[in-house]
Amino acid sequence: MTRRDLILLLPAVLVPLQAETGSSLRGRLRQEPGGAPVLIPEGGGAVVLEGDPDTINVLRDPRLKAEEFEVHGTAAPPDAFRIDPIHSRSLFVWRKGRKLVITYWCEVCAIRAWTPGKCQCCQDDLALDPRDPALKDTDPSD
Repeated sequence: MTRRDLILLLPAVLVPLQAETGSSLRGRLRQEPGGAPVLIPEGGGAVVLEGDPDTINVLRDPRLKAEEFEVHGTAAPPDAFRIDPIHSRSLFVWRKGRKLVITYWCEVCAIRAWTPGKCQCCQDDLALDPRDPALKDTDPSD
């Protein structure tokens, strides 16, 4: 097989891979002490949420436990969902019919972060600041 043949086959390989990703799941977030975060979809049941360490830190933020939540990623049968990496902006809350990406904000230093914790500059706690996904990372909060 030549290099040209391999290049021509690449779209045939990538299209099925793209079809497996890009799904979303929506429901109420349930946080169990010491356990994996779980999403309860409207239809019932429970789906264990998996992700990178930063994503798991967001899912364990107690300020999010009462939120209507949406995650983007890939189903991991039988009852799990693998969330896309934190840098892909895959964690959302729904408020008043609006889908908002989860971010954290330092009022003192005007620094935005994607995970909860301390400000990298002043070491104050970051505030939960869900925002319109269309806004740029550096736009001031609305």
